[in-house]
Amino acid sequence: MLEITLADYQNPKHRQAVVVMLDDYARDPMGGGEALPEATKENLVDEMAKRDYVFSILAFDDGEPVGIANCVEGFSTFAAKPVMNIHDIAVTESHRGKGIAKRLLNEVATLAEFRGCVKLTLEVLQGNEPAKLAYEKFGFKPYQLEASMGKAEFWQKYL
Repeated sequence: MLEITLADYQNPKHRQAVVVMLDDYARDPMGGGEALPEATKENLVDEMAKRDYVFSILAFDDGEPVGIANCVEGFSTFAAKPVMNIHDIAVTESHRGKGIAKRLLNEVATLAEFRGCVKLTLEVLQGNEPAKLAYEKFGFKPYQLEASMGKAEFWQKYL
């Protein structure tokens, strides 16, 4: 039986599920192909719990974690309203294609609406066609302000 739930960062089962799921995602080629560093595993949930603008949605199948969505609330200056970024979304390989990502996205959307968010955002690799298809079915599309300027790109700089 599939259960979708808001993670309680004080619940040992949920704490472990967040780390297990994020490590599983990190090991996947779409997550970079490397395990999480031990320091990240040890500190992740405590650091997330310190921030009231961060939450996780977990999917359990018969008590085993099979999906996660880690979300971070930001702010749209153009709309003067909050924005919900789905920073990580992942489903274990054994449970893909069963609608779990859609259920996670639905729960995130519900919580974002409750928080007064103007939109949901997420990142997806160009080559991750299955994820892109799922996101498009849910209503996501590439970010673009002016068509002649092209689609927005996500850039980073490590500090």
